[in-house]
Amino acid sequence: MSDAPAPGTKFSAHPAMFKARPFTFILCVLLCAVGIGILILMVWYVKCKSTKLEIIDNEVVLERGLMSKERIELGIASVRSVRVYQSFLNRITGVGKITVFTAGDNPEFEVDGIPEPNKFRELT
Repeated sequence: MSDAPAPGTKFSAHPAMFKARPFTFILCVLLCAVGIGILILMVWYVKCKSTKLEIIDNEVVLERGLMSKERIELGIASVRSVRVYQSFLNRITGVGKITVFTAGDNPEFEVDGIPEPNKFRELT
């Protein structure tokens, strides 16, 4: 997995761990004394790093997966609306849930814990 942005990348982000769920993160760190916290943190870290949301040139690209990959590409022109949800704690830490809609009523995709979600919304 390469974290280097592709040429023409306007936005690139992985879901944040601590910022998205600080209390869960602290609980996992406390559970590290028992041993299960390390396992939970490792799985959570791999899940966050294997999800990537980007705006490259005129496309929105979402990649998910480690062993098997799912890649969703949408032209920015086909994006009808972008919904950003931030709880009070999310607003303080600067993360949020992004939901992208195209032609239908159902969302094309949804990603939770993305840093600077309003920057993404402004670029689409």
